[in-house]
Amino acid sequence: MYREDVNSILSRMFEEIADALEFLGENAFKVSAYRRASRVIADLPEDVRVLLEQGKLRKVKGIGEGIEKKIKEFIETGKMSKYEEVISKVPRKLLKLMEIPGLGPKTLSLLYKNFKVDGLTKLKSVLKEEKVLSLPGMGEKKIEKILKGIEMYERREARMFIHDADALATDIIDFLSQEKPKRITFAGSLRRRKETIGDIDILVVTDKSTNIMKRFTSYGNVMEILASGETKSSVIVNWKNMERQVDLRVVPEESYGAALQYFTGSKEHNIRLRSIAKDKGFKINEYGVFQGDKFMCGKEEEEVYDILGLLWIPPELREDRGEIERAMERSLPDLVEMRDIKGDLHIHTTYSDGNMSPEEMVSFAIKKGYEYIAITEHSVSVKYARGLDKEGLKRLWDEIDRLNEKYGEKIKVLKGTEVDILKDGSLDYPEEILEKFDIVIAAIHQSFNYRTTERMIKAIENPLVHIIAHPTGRLISRRKGYEDYDIDEVIEAAAENSKILELNAYPERLDLDELNLRKAKNKGIKIAINTDAHGITDMEYMKYGVGIARRGWLEKQDVINTLHFHDLMKILKGGKE
Repeated sequence: MYREDVNSILSRMFEEIADALEFLGENAFKVSAYRRASRVIADLPEDVRVLLEQGKLRKVKGIGEGIEKKIKEFIETGKMSKYEEVISKVPRKLLKLMEIPGLGPKTLSLLYKNFKVDGLTKLKSVLKEEKVLSLPGMGEKKIEKILKGIEMYERREARMFIHDADALATDIIDFLSQEKPKRITFAGSLRRRKETIGDIDILVVTDKSTNIMKRFTSYGNVMEILASGETKSSVIVNWKNMERQVDLRVVPEESYGAALQYFTGSKEHNIRLRSIAKDKGFKINEYGVFQGDKFMCGKEEEEVYDILGLLWIPPELREDRGEIERAMERSLPDLVEMRDIKGDLHIHTTYSDGNMSPEEMVSFAIKKGYEYIAITEHSVSVKYARGLDKEGLKRLWDEIDRLNEKYGEKIKVLKGTEVDILKDGSLDYPEEILEKFDIVIAAIHQSFNYRTTERMIKAIENPLVHIIAHPTGRLISRRKGYEDYDIDEVIEAAAENSKILELNAYPERLDLDELNLRKAKNKGIKIAINTDAHGITDMEYMKYGVGIARRGWLEKQDVINTLHFHDLMKILKGGKE
């Protein structure tokens, strides 16, 4: 648990206690006390642990003796008996429904007791029935308000894949750029390159605030204008059949850097900065850094960090996971960049389940300036993906030889495979075939619930395997990953056997994730950032892999496909850099 996480966790716990007590019909004063404590802790710039140690926690307005005891219990034991007692009395699904705007705990309690509402589907169904009007306080306007709240809740809960959010933000910025703003960019979790994105925040500096706001609200995909003003407007946009809120803020030029830092987040990172600022006698917000009422700086992000004694911290690191300490020590990692990438080592073509020919993929890779790519078709047992048998491999290899002869001065094309790891942990091609590949990527595509850890480790121990593809098997929107699987054991085995792990840049995978990448980096494991491309547009996903790599603190030397071709081949042939 990181320092500022404690504040966030305690705030949420007290809010949930208040919701549960109100649902259970407890004393209103008691409910109010917990809500007040939640708000106070959420707004604290200091770590509650520090305040507790210094004996200052009780001096904070809204923190009484009872709340302090509960905080102390949680900090010392990691548990809060009052929280566990109260929460156990309310079904977890109902606690989640309390986040719906317009649906308070009292109303939900009535719906639960009278109509057995136990989830969102049942709630929506009951609200359509006439008998719900018999409940006290439940008129047509109240129902309409709750239904509107459900719409907002569902919009908020649905998150976009990063490539969709990136495309939407870029499209809006291009549209707004017709007004020639002085500066414009997106902020929020999109700038931090998180794997999924909620709402989109765009910041702009302009002398034509009215014009740019009018243009923003007239954007072609706008479904609903939530607010429209001189300095902030909010709209609901339909993008690829998904509704998403987009906020546009006009900020003064002298505050642009401070606003960009503030609205980029994360919340935990920003709380730490406010605490550091307070210790130095400053106040920091979206308008700048102030000493008393005196404006100190804020035009550029670098100024905000510098005045606090910190190096500028790349947005991808701003999660309060040690980056602030490293910025104080002036020892931040030199993160990998797109320009460092020399090639893509996981590509499919029409020879298996891709939708473009090898030559089309090679031509596009040349346009991207790559030194090399690897054609890695599926192996024979993956029938649904038209895996290649010996004859298919022969045809493909002849094609690759022709492409190397034709394009060899511009790019090198490697003969690769994404070979399946079978149920017994063996590989889908015999040794005599595997030896002929330039690069062997092993992956699990079938029997996800059968001895996956053992199978993966057995493949890692095979000396003919270079890379393990999508190591956890997750699909962000559909599947958590392989069942009964221990990624830590797999990482350990990869370290012991000097194997490369893949960061699959396909937006629905982004596997390994940032936390597992840090584990791998700490073990000295090399990473291959690959797109798993099935067409030329997929090859553009490399930037999302690089974004996650940066969130995982990876540097150029941690990533195998930042190597020039000859150095890469030394590694693949068993040599060292």
